[in-house]
Amino acid sequence: MNERVERLRAALAEPLLVTNPVNVRYLTGFRSTNAAVLVEPDRVRLFTDFRYAEKARRLDGVDVIETSRNLLASIAGQLAGRVAFEADTVTYAGWETLRSGDAEPVPRRRTVERLRAVKDEEELDAIRRAVAVTDRAFERFARERFTGRSERELAWRLEQLLREEGAEAMAFPVVVAAGPTAASPHADPGGRPVGRGETVVVDAGAEVDGYCADCTRTFAAGELDARLRAAYDVCLDAQLAALAAVRAGVHGRDADAVARGRIDATEFAGLFGHGLGHGVGLVVHEEPVMRPESEDVLAPGNVVSVEPGIYLPGEGGVRIEDIVLVAEDGCDVLTRFPKERTAVT
Repeated sequence: MNERVERLRAALAEPLLVTNPVNVRYLTGFRSTNAAVLVEPDRVRLFTDFRYAEKARRLDGVDVIETSRNLLASIAGQLAGRVAFEADTVTYAGWETLRSGDAEPVPRRRTVERLRAVKDEEELDAIRRAVAVTDRAFERFARERFTGRSERELAWRLEQLLREEGAEAMAFPVVVAAGPTAASPHADPGGRPVGRGETVVVDAGAEVDGYCADCTRTFAAGELDARLRAAYDVCLDAQLAALAAVRAGVHGRDADAVARGRIDATEFAGLFGHGLGHGVGLVVHEEPVMRPESEDVLAPGNVVSVEPGIYLPGEGGVRIEDIVLVAEDGCDVLTRFPKERTAVT
């Protein structure tokens, strides 16, 4: 059986029914909208319906059980005794279904997610390739004309560039936010044209072999005023300080505090309203997290974003984000696209 399943078995007190599709894929390589995996001490059973059964039978190391479309109802009839389930994925109705048979469903949280937080070499290779695709797309995008074009048009153009450079999908919808729109960390690109003297926050990432990249850069559309220039310089200083602090053994909240302290010591105190970063892998937001309330401790093999931001209501915003690989003695910055303030036309 594969090493990921063995690592999971070592963490279990009872069999675990895995129903999160991302976790099913992580453990078996199987992609489906209707599948579950039961990891037991001596076997792994994969449950899925007719639509996916033939593909599932090509997998090594799993016993495939074909079910009806009502997956949990079919599984419930084949379980007995204590069986753990993913409490963050199974609904209350799903729990009622599982307990309708002879099983005693026991909730467990983040069991597979904690394993996913430490990447193996195969995963790191995919992430590095996704980051390289993203870097190349950003390099081409920085040569585009920004002013006079809408955020929505520019977002579509960056998606095209990501696809041309080798992205199999977008890790998340491309964000292009200019001027007042950039004061919102998760802005939706709209029809407003980019004006001169505005910051343009661009957040995008390629997906390659199922693994994500995530990069944010803030461009200057023409000459910025003194306040926006200062915001950029402070944000960059905070990001560099946080990069220097990220290493194995550091608490997520402490890494966050390094960047937050730099910003809060300036006129922009209180304007960094989100966390410093998050894990990146099969999904673009996963464990560990770095924010003020985080209990996570960074470990070798974590891949995380480092992305402080400053948001000025009605004026604009700045965010600078790299993806890094955590190591014992620091971190390896995987993102290569420059982050010094870059002017665009």
